Amino acid sequence: MNQPLSKLVMKKDILSDLPAFLCPTGYLIRHFEPDDERNWEELIRHSFTREVKFADKISDHVPLYSDRLLFICRGNQPVATATAWELDSGDPKSWYVHMVGVLPEYSGKGLGYAVSLAILHKIRESGGAAASLETDDFRLPAIRIYLKLGFQPVYLDDSHPGRWDRILQRL
Repeated sequence: MNQPLSKLVMKKDILSDLPAFLCPTGYLIRHFEPDDERNWEELIRHSFTREVKFADKISDHVPLYSDRLLFICRGNQPVATATAWELDSGDPKSWYVHMVGVLPEYSGKGLGYAVSLAILHKIRESGGAAASLETDDFRLPAIRIYLKLGFQPVYLDDSHPGRWDRILQRL
């Protein structure tokens, strides 16, 4: 029986080099607000094509700081999201980027890059100095964004060098 592949990990060691954040024209950025759980679940369901409960991925695991869960909206509709929190590593300057998602009909408009950059700015404003994230081999558009933002692959198991070589060749 095949073991599932481990998650790929990427890390950005320096947040002082971030480009300025400019919200894409025609969109606005906002923090999580009361009752946004359903908006988040809908956005993630469509962008990840699976059901994900807000409580399972966000609120049951970390204290919810509403300013650390961002939405980019078209009018009142959230169309992109990203979340961040401090890692349990004991290093308060090391943060985790989690659940970056964009509605499929809005992909290719720079929103994944924008919401990822915005959450990195939020991490830096909150005292963070480095960020890491997990991704999957098939998420090539996301990996392309993370590389553009300065994230680098982290090799945690024997499968990672070959997997990263294949991914980087495809990009």
